[in-house]
Amino acid sequence: MPTLPKIPTLPTEAPYGKGDVLVVFGELFARGYANGIVDEAERHGMTVVRSTVGRRDADGNLRALTPEEASLHRAPFINIPLEAGFDLEPAGPGGPKPVDAFDGVKLSEWESAKADWSVIEKSRELGRRRFQDAVKRYVSELKAHIPKGKNVIFCHTMAGGVPRTKVIMPVMNRVFKGTGDRYVPSESLFRSDLGKFALTNFDEVTAETFRVLIEETADLRKDIETSGGSARYLAYGYHGTEVLVGDRFRWQTYTPYFQGWAKMRLEEVAKEFHQKGIKATVHNCPEILTNSSSIFIGVELSLYPLLGALLKLDAGKNGRAATIVKECLALLKPGTTVDSIMAYTKEYIESDLIESHSDFSKWPQNNSRPQMEKMLGASEHLFGLHVDPKNAITSVLSEQIFRATGYVMFHDSWTCTKPVTWLGHDVLAEALASGKTL
Repeated sequence: MPTLPKIPTLPTEAPYGKGDVLVVFGELFARGYANGIVDEAERHGMTVVRSTVGRRDADGNLRALTPEEASLHRAPFINIPLEAGFDLEPAGPGGPKPVDAFDGVKLSEWESAKADWSVIEKSRELGRRRFQDAVKRYVSELKAHIPKGKNVIFCHTMAGGVPRTKVIMPVMNRVFKGTGDRYVPSESLFRSDLGKFALTNFDEVTAETFRVLIEETADLRKDIETSGGSARYLAYGYHGTEVLVGDRFRWQTYTPYFQGWAKMRLEEVAKEFHQKGIKATVHNCPEILTNSSSIFIGVELSLYPLLGALLKLDAGKNGRAATIVKECLALLKPGTTVDSIMAYTKEYIESDLIESHSDFSKWPQNNSRPQMEKMLGASEHLFGLHVDPKNAITSVLSEQIFRATGYVMFHDSWTCTKPVTWLGHDVLAEALASGKTL
């Protein structure tokens, strides 16, 4: 596979300070990646401007947060709904919505269900226009929170876009969790109208929003720069990650990755603007377990090798990494060691079956029944090593990764030299071992 343009070691500490601004473009939810960079920005005295994607009322209309809901967000907070995507967007006044094509579709019928693509394209156009209008109003309010001559990080946190139709979740459960008779090939979903609809919505939510953010802040960016400040744009990607396997860090990935194409489009947006001289970087981060990723059983397998990376990079440091490992081992059954976990994950990642589904040039790949059964079996085995599988080290490691990711992204953003970069377990373990992360 090609050499990844990754961040090989900890970046130089960035000179951000009081009065500089971190703009969180998208809603900040618990256990998500963006919490790490928010913590780092606040530690440096920066102002963090928060936002919301809004909520849907009983009739399905998009609305701003109520005063009670808004009070749960720390100020400054801009209460303009930034929900993206078009799955619930009527194709004109009183017109049908894209999800209507799948209303009442039974689980036995999903693969043959057909969408009205004229409705989808019209709704996509109108949904994009709605989003652009919302961003214009958002930027108008945002200007008041950015002092002259200060530095600004625009942090794009938009992702997701699973269509809100009842049939898709049971289908996804079979695609991402199914074995035996319950197994459904991911290719069947991706090629169906239901899957294509989802993939199109992913593009709008994950990638197009980054483009709109950069375009609609052009005048603001010019004001920031002419007043002596600077501006840059960060986004969270995923395109596999490097983890410790044996004595080396190597790329591997989770399969099947439903949003893979949208993440690659996100990378293309960053490249396009980077070529125009705009500081824009997609940081491809390791997978973590979040509230939205729990359906993807097996995605957590790449978390376990972080234990070995932490011990490898902790030598001669302040013991922070060893403390994290000790916390994890306390959650495992007696006799379970880091060495035994590292040996198991090495055997899994290097197996012919898993390697055949981890080809960088073919990413994102579809699943197969043997691969799913091996992946889900490995997941079950590792969860079985815990005293309480519901209190797993994957939660501990996920939190440490988003803290380390926030640290590295924050300081790398000062130079923002690459449009796409990878954050592997090596640099993140180094960040944690350094004791510089929260």
